[in-house]
Amino acid sequence: MPEYKPLITTRRNVLRAAGAGFGHLALAGLLGSLANKASAAELNALNPLAPKRPPLPVKAKRIIFLFQEGAMSSVDTFEYKPELEKRDGKSGPGGGTITASKFKFKQYGSSGAWFSELMPNIARHADDLCFLRGLYTDTPAHPQAVVQLHTGSANASLTRPSMGSWLLYGLGTENQDLPGYVTINPPVAFGGASNYGSAFLPAYYQGTAISDAGGMPNIAATTSRALEREQIDLIQDLNHEVASYAGAPEAVDGVIKSYELGFRMQDSVPALLDISKEPQHVLDAYGVKPGLEGSFARQCLMARRLSEAGVRFVEIRQPGWDHHTNLHNGLIEQSRRIDQPTAALLEDLKQRGLLEDTLVLFGSEFGRLPTSQGADGRDHNITGYAMFLTGAGVKKGFSYGGTDEIGMTAVDGRMHINDLHATLLALMGIDHEQLTYRYAGRDFRLTNVAGVVQRQVFA
Repeated sequence: MPEYKPLITTRRNVLRAAGAGFGHLALAGLLGSLANKASAAELNALNPLAPKRPPLPVKAKRIIFLFQEGAMSSVDTFEYKPELEKRDGKSGPGGGTITASKFKFKQYGSSGAWFSELMPNIARHADDLCFLRGLYTDTPAHPQAVVQLHTGSANASLTRPSMGSWLLYGLGTENQDLPGYVTINPPVAFGGASNYGSAFLPAYYQGTAISDAGGMPNIAATTSRALEREQIDLIQDLNHEVASYAGAPEAVDGVIKSYELGFRMQDSVPALLDISKEPQHVLDAYGVKPGLEGSFARQCLMARRLSEAGVRFVEIRQPGWDHHTNLHNGLIEQSRRIDQPTAALLEDLKQRGLLEDTLVLFGSEFGRLPTSQGADGRDHNITGYAMFLTGAGVKKGFSYGGTDEIGMTAVDGRMHINDLHATLLALMGIDHEQLTYRYAGRDFRLTNVAGVVQRQVFA
């Protein structure tokens, strides 16, 4: 136990001590009354989730990430490669057998973007999409690649903060009664909680994990709100005492703020996540239904509701794209689950005016090879694959970069994961080189020591 030293009487310590008795909401009011006395830095330290002014021009206020876990095959969905058909059955790079897609492709919209028959509903939005066709990453293993997509680093020796945590750290949240970062059905394997954790950033920047049924810890079901408030106040008294010790870790402040946010969330979050109150035509548009078949549809609708309420970063997830075998039927099954809900989300955001300041990212940790694996499969491809963006700040009906004639390797507009992160941050008004956090004697950032903003995709 560190040596106890009396608190120095400062505005920060007085407010910290006062907050234990009547909770964060009362503390927020007290902060307002002292705003003319306390410096901006002091106020920010007391309320680190408060909205922050971005240093760069803002093109997007929030992000929705539609994560297709397991590596969707670009050459069977969004990447039409006529050369695959011409060279079907011939030897390809590395000795594999070049294998054409079994699905028919056609062009959509005035942009003429190609889509396979797997994605007819998303294809209707062709003129709103901005394809990133020259992506590549560093490792062909799912656990490392998924973590790198989410944190910028596949280094297992030091867990890094997730992309959503960096955004929350840099921008704060627009709704003080909701988490600024929500992940629905997050990965269980492939890095687990590392994909939405805050690592060495304070705990209040980590993602809040929920299920596609809206499930989250809720002790109010068995405990009255008044009694629960008393229990939390007692715990917070102890936490504040620990925080008053000289040399107390910053993590204690994170715990204090997390408890208060958790208490407030129990009033606002359940109603927000109750999609049953949506009109039937909306539920039908998304394809909401019980069970596994309706999981992604429920997530898409919840993502719209959360974003509309001011959540800064929402991630939803559809697992099951790891098609080393059963590629043909597996793609049909997976596409059926995500095509209608994704299209409905884009249409809903557009109709509500939310797409004007919301950026949507759709994609996987890497792609799949144009060569066959076994009788009906494709292996991992980290050298060239596609994602798409749509919404605030990006060009519509646009493709940036591309792979070679068979979809093996990115050759134009090559875009590493660090470049993707740098570009997303720039669209949110953040200079990725300046968004740093000092830990263990060095400054860390989402993009490590790399990352180039691809301004060619900016509208």
